Amino acid sequence: MKEEGKRSRKKCLLYVAAFVVFQTAIILVFALTVMRVKSPKLRFGSATVANFSTGANNLPSFDLVTQVTVKNTNFGHFKYENNSLSILYGGVPVGEAAIMKGRARAKKTKKFDIVFSVSSSRLSPNPNFGNDVYSGVLILSSQGKLSGKVELMKVIKKKKSAEMSCTMAINLTTRAVQDLKCK
Repeated sequence: MKEEGKRSRKKCLLYVAAFVVFQTAIILVFALTVMRVKSPKLRFGSATVANFSTGANNLPSFDLVTQVTVKNTNFGHFKYENNSLSILYGGVPVGEAAIMKGRARAKKTKKFDIVFSVSSSRLSPNPNFGNDVYSGVLILSSQGKLSGKVELMKVIKKKKSAEMSCTMAINLTTRAVQDLKCK
């Protein structure tokens, strides 16, 4: 009788130990996958040239219509604040647009359109501008940072920011965007 009691106690302790090991493994997997917070990705999905015109001295002015994507790979929402994106020519800002605060849902990509007005008055101070207009291609770059918080299960909030650095070539003869590349 005593031997059976010892055996059942050992069996019970073995089950409890197995359960504890199993629960620890589940918690560890959960912590390493779901609770790991990554920075979202900010990119231009596409860009087109609109309202192209040439002013005095045949200098171009145009609107750059871009589709901006915020890719959130986390298991929680990414809420971001008001921010801005800049279009640069030769390292000098030639266009700026505001991004209003918003939210990218968990494991989703949020897309929205932004219009940049690029005028020749901001482009022309650059010494290479005349050569670029003559060649028919303007090389523009963009920079932006989207700061916010990733919220996991409405309890854990971690500050993260998405940064963007893109380059593109504007073909002045076809009025098209070529070679749009983002990092």
